[in-house]
Amino acid sequence: MDWQECLRKRIVKNTSIDSHKITSILEISKEKLKVALLLEDKHYYGKLPLLYETLRELLECLALQHRYKIYNHECYTAFLKEIMHESSLGDSFDKFRILRNGINYYGKKITFEEAQEIMIQMIEFIKKIEQKLVLK
Repeated sequence: MDWQECLRKRIVKNTSIDSHKITSILEISKEKLKVALLLEDKHYYGKLPLLYETLRELLECLALQHRYKIYNHECYTAFLKEIMHESSLGDSFDKFRILRNGINYYGKKITFEEAQEIMIQMIEFIKKIEQKLVLK
């Protein structure tokens, strides 16, 4: 799904910047990240969804800072690629989204080694998005 389709289907809407909402989402996201990092890697079926939710919330804040409210995880991929001009980040997020959906909704199993590599990638992704956020 591309950005124009997200707009046309009203999955993305223009909004005003709400600093209090952004701050609140960031605080909650930081708490989820703390919990995720406390979990041992062997608990990856719990850790991966927490890391995903953390990065999804950071993307929500980034979109809000650009005056967009996004109602569909697929449209975060389009946002990264077409608005932020970060194609590789968009591809990474889409990979994480598909993996998380597979685990949460379809019982997809992955190996411990796969999970370790993905967790490293997710943490790096989180750091990159945090750098893009305009924090005051």
